[in-house]
Amino acid sequence: MVGVGGLDKQRLTTACLTRFHEFFDQVIFGSVKIIVENNTDNSTNNHFIPTLDWENENHFKLRCHELASSLDQIDSLDHLPKAVNRYLNENDLPKKIVCWPEFADLNWSDENLQMEGRSAVGEDKVGLTGSYCAIAETGTLVMLSGEDQHATTSLLPETHIAVVSRSRILRTMEEAWELIRNETESVPRQVNFISGPSRTADIEMTLVYGAHGPYRVHVIITE
Repeated sequence: MVGVGGLDKQRLTTACLTRFHEFFDQVIFGSVKIIVENNTDNSTNNHFIPTLDWENENHFKLRCHELASSLDQIDSLDHLPKAVNRYLNENDLPKKIVCWPEFADLNWSDENLQMEGRSAVGEDKVGLTGSYCAIAETGTLVMLSGEDQHATTSLLPETHIAVVSRSRILRTMEEAWELIRNETESVPRQVNFISGPSRTADIEMTLVYGAHGPYRVHVIITE
């Protein structure tokens, strides 16, 4: 168009917006409408709309493996020292561990483990924490900060070992937030979502672990 004046520019802009709205209504919204209509029969052949048809624990384990988290399970916390020692031996990791205070009084001496119930510092190599809950959909651990739930224990050490109760593996993040709202008077200062080891591929698309947190995440599921 040659010599477009102010009024013509306004008309052109209006025309472009009109065509865009028509395109959105006919193509984008229309496609979504077709997808929704095609899924009203709960057909298993159409995968455009994800379903939540899974058993929480099994799906959580699957997602953890996909995110490079290792897994173990125990019948009770009495077996936690043996499970932790087994993991440390398999990965040739140090036997000095910093943990949340709630785990400090377990029988660690039988496994020759040195356990310290405190917040982590930069020199600590292995951190042991609990988990407020877990999310099956994404293989995520949910951590709430508190006086005895130190956030540094899951962030500073190179290896993070997390204990999660089987009964608190939830389906979605929405369910996790609902649980937090129902069980706490106010949202804690920190709510951390941990999905596998820290990683980045910012430099030349090369995947590097431990960029902003632990190299390893080991999840232990208990009753």
